[in-house]
Amino acid sequence: MQSAPVTKYRPFPPVALPDRQWPSRTLTHAPVWCSVDLRDGNQALAQPMSVAEKLEYFDLLVRVGFKEIEVGFPSASQIEFDFCRRLIEENRIPAGVAIQILCQCREDLITRSLEAVQGAKNVIFHLYNSTSPKQREYVFNAQRADIVRIATHAVGFLKEKMQPLVAAGTKLRLEYSPESFTSTELEFALEICEAVTDVWQPTAADKIILNLPATVEYATPNIHADQIEWMCRHLTRRAATLVSLHTHNDRGTGVAATELALLAGADRVEGTLFGNGERTGNLDIVTVALNLYTHGIHPGLDFGDINHLREVYERCTRLEVHPRHPYAGELVFTAFSGSHQDAIKKSWAAQKPGAPWDVLYIPIDPADVGRSYKAIIRINSQSGKGGVAYVLEHEFGYQLPKLMHKEIGRLINDLADAKGTELTPQEVHEVFRREYLDRAAPVALQRFRTTERDSAVKCEIAVTIDGTPHALNGTGNGPIAAFVSALGTTALPKFDVLSYAEHSLGTGAEARAVSYIQLKTDRGRTCYGAGIDTNIELASIKAVVSALNRALAK
Repeated sequence: MQSAPVTKYRPFPPVALPDRQWPSRTLTHAPVWCSVDLRDGNQALAQPMSVAEKLEYFDLLVRVGFKEIEVGFPSASQIEFDFCRRLIEENRIPAGVAIQILCQCREDLITRSLEAVQGAKNVIFHLYNSTSPKQREYVFNAQRADIVRIATHAVGFLKEKMQPLVAAGTKLRLEYSPESFTSTELEFALEICEAVTDVWQPTAADKIILNLPATVEYATPNIHADQIEWMCRHLTRRAATLVSLHTHNDRGTGVAATELALLAGADRVEGTLFGNGERTGNLDIVTVALNLYTHGIHPGLDFGDINHLREVYERCTRLEVHPRHPYAGELVFTAFSGSHQDAIKKSWAAQKPGAPWDVLYIPIDPADVGRSYKAIIRINSQSGKGGVAYVLEHEFGYQLPKLMHKEIGRLINDLADAKGTELTPQEVHEVFRREYLDRAAPVALQRFRTTERDSAVKCEIAVTIDGTPHALNGTGNGPIAAFVSALGTTALPKFDVLSYAEHSLGTGAEARAVSYIQLKTDRGRTCYGAGIDTNIELASIKAVVSALNRALAK
C-alpha cells in the first residue's frame, strides 16, 4: 500500500443535492424484483451451469415468486440461444412471468435476439451501451453524441423489427441501461435516457424500464442514493418509467446502496440469490427481501425453505453460501457467547404467541425461513451455562434447576476445551448422562420399597457400597427422608438434602419422571444429582444416589 498521504486514489465526487429527500423516508412496500442469476450470475461462474441445471434453477426462481427473470444473452452464443428457445418451446414459462434477455445496441444482435424470443408471451428486451467518460475514451473513442446515437438507433431498430412479434401476441417491454451509470456524468446519463425514452414513447400503462447500474461500486451508498434521487427528479416522463437498480458489491455495500436507492425513489431491483456475480458479486436479493420482511413488509418472494434454496444454489453454481451469510448461512442462528446464549434463552421464553418478534440477537424467527429452533445454540469452550441448559431442554427435555446450570456448564466447557472444537447436542447429552444418570459407584441402588405408618414413611432398601451389599431400613417424613435415614446407618458421609425439583419427560403413557436433588455433605460440599424413572418416587431416590456418588467422586 502507498504510504500516507495517499495520492494514487481520489474520493468519489458528491452529488449537488442539498435538499435530498431520501434520508427522511421509510420503505413501505417491496420493489419489483428481477433475478439475473441465469445471465449475470451464470457468466461469473468458473463452470457455467449446464442446460439441465439452468432449467432447474429457472423453476426454483419461479417457485420463489420472481415475475421477471433474465434468462440469458441469446445473441452471444448458441447455448444461450438454445436455452431461451427451450423455455419457450417446452412451455416452461408460467403466465405472469416475463423472461428478460440482454442485448448490446447492435442491429445484428437485436435481430438474433428477436429470433430467440419468438413465441414468448411476455418479454423484457434489455438493451445497453456504455456511457462513462473512460468507456467513451478508452473503449469507443467516441463523443457523447456518438454514444447517444448508438442507443437511440438501436431502440428505433428494435421498435421497428419487433412489430411482427407483437402482432403475433408477444408483449414486449424495453429496458435500457446506460452501463456504468454511477461513473457517468449525471447530466449525460439523463440526456441519453431521455433520448431513448423519446424514441420508445412509453406510457403510464406501458412503462419503459430505465436500469441505472452500479456496474462497479465506486462510491458510498449515500452518494448512490443521491444519484438515483437526482435522476428520479429530472426524468421528464417519470410516470411512464420504472427506475431500476443493479448494484454490484465491490465495496461490500451493495445491499445498503440498494436500500438507500429505494428510499431515493427506485421502483425495481435486479440481483441474484446470495449475491453471485462478477468480482465481488451482484446484489443479494435474499438479504434485501428478508430485510424488508423483518420490518413488516412482505417482499412478495417466498424464502420459507431457505435450506432448499441454498442446496439448489450450491449444487448448480458449485459455490458455497458462507456460514455467516445473512439468513441462510449455517451459523447465522447460533450463539457461541455464553451471555448471548443466556439472553436468547430468556427472551425466547418470554416471547408471547402473536406478539411482535422480540428475541435478542435473532432478528427473524428461524421458522419463517424453514430453519430449525434446534440449531439456535451451539456449544464450544466459549459457551455459557445458559446455552448448555438450553440445549438440554430444547433438544432432550431436561428442565434443569437454575443452580444446576453452573455445574453442567463447567463440565461441558472443560470437554470443549479438551477437544478444541464445537460440541454437538448429542455430545452434550452424553456428558449429562454419564455425569448424572449413569453413575453406579461407589453406591448402587438395587431395591427400594416404602410403607407408610402413622404419617411416617418407612423404607427397606438394598444397596451395594464399594461392591459390598447392604440391606437397610429407614424412617422419615417422606421417601427421600427415609432413604437418607437408612444410608445414615452406614459408614457413608452424612449429608442433607438442600433442594428438590422434578418434572415429566415426554407425554402420555411413555412419560417418565425426572428428579433433581441438591445435597450438602458434612464436609460442606454441595452438588446436584439427577434420576429418571417411570415412578416419580424412584426417580427422586436415584437422584439422591446420583448426587451422593458425585460428591464422593470429588
